[in-house]
Amino acid sequence: MFAELITIGDELLIGQVVDTNSAWMGRELNNIGIEVLRIVSVRDREEEILEAIDNAMKRANIVLVTGGLGPTKDDITKQTLCKYFNTELIFSEEVFENVKRVLAGKIPMNKLNKGQAMVPKNCTVINNPVGSASVSWFERDGKVLVSMPGVPQEMTAVMTESVLPKLHERFQTDVIMHQTFLVQHYPESVLAEKLEAWEVALPDCIKLAYLPKLGIIRLRLTGRGHDRKEVETLLNREKAKLETILGEDIFSEEDTPLEVIIGELLKKRKLTVSTAESCTGGSIAERLTSIAGSSEYFKGSIVAYSNEVKKDLLYVSSETLEKYGAVSEETVIEMVKGAMKALKTDCAVATSGIAGPGGGTPEKPVGTVWIAAGYKNEIRTYKQETNRGRAMNIERAGNNALLMLRDLLK
Repeated sequence: MFAELITIGDELLIGQVVDTNSAWMGRELNNIGIEVLRIVSVRDREEEILEAIDNAMKRANIVLVTGGLGPTKDDITKQTLCKYFNTELIFSEEVFENVKRVLAGKIPMNKLNKGQAMVPKNCTVINNPVGSASVSWFERDGKVLVSMPGVPQEMTAVMTESVLPKLHERFQTDVIMHQTFLVQHYPESVLAEKLEAWEVALPDCIKLAYLPKLGIIRLRLTGRGHDRKEVETLLNREKAKLETILGEDIFSEEDTPLEVIIGELLKKRKLTVSTAESCTGGSIAERLTSIAGSSEYFKGSIVAYSNEVKKDLLYVSSETLEKYGAVSEETVIEMVKGAMKALKTDCAVATSGIAGPGGGTPEKPVGTVWIAAGYKNEIRTYKQETNRGRAMNIERAGNNALLMLRDLLK
């Protein structure tokens, strides 16, 4: 059972607005056994919307359209759908009452808002519980097209309350189940080579996907079939084989952010953590504190961009900086010790490097980052050397720092 998603709006194509709707819809559709075939974005132009709809209706069983349902002149989705389905707009008293309810005491009613109650004649109308734009459900030749507002909060509300249950009831769908594994210590090509024999022997109904991140590879096993128990049994069988092959290099069997994994470890062991960051500029601390309840284990961070701060706040010696430089194993060892001492924590991570684009030397080129993780009297270090550009160098250093801390704490 296939779906195609069409997002409408010039703002999506010029990068002014990021399309988060499609990612959300893809996940929720997958949960009820509907696979997304394509995601298409088009401008607010009638001919382009018509072409996208026509192509989607030929390819997919379900077409979900978002956007272009507002009260202004550039919102033309309803009129375009009327043209495609050979119908007209009519006034709906039921929708008008919903518009009045939604706008009551907030926005004055005018002819543009009243126009939201004009709906295609031959569709099933679904009221929007949190907005003024209604949802139109069309059926033709056994296929369904649903037009929804593009505002994410409104789309998720109507999908959750009405559209997903109706689709689940309307279509006979297969079971789709996923199992995700987070793997460390492997470049993608090396991991693929190691898993080749196992991957080739997978049953036809089980597929493997490689989803590399910086320093981490996500492996996703997907099982499809008519019987949930049978699919689950096959996935568990292949999971056991994969665990035998990779062992402890699998550090999570859920698609969980590293900062969440670290937080759970720290809470479980009743430990506290701090960070001492130079080139990562506090991004590791930001990740750790993005988790609700992190105040239970996170004490603070020292962003030591200059050597003066490294010396004054993290107790890095002048001799170390003069002899080895700020970007060195010796310096990050002293930084991690200094963070644990200054912030009185059980463990810490430290980074110092050349994120780029400038600042490199032949001895220490751009992309060189020294990382340390410490817990009590044990300190581990790692030299990151690949240059992927400033943003990716920083993200990768953060991932490596948290992975090293996890290995210390597990």
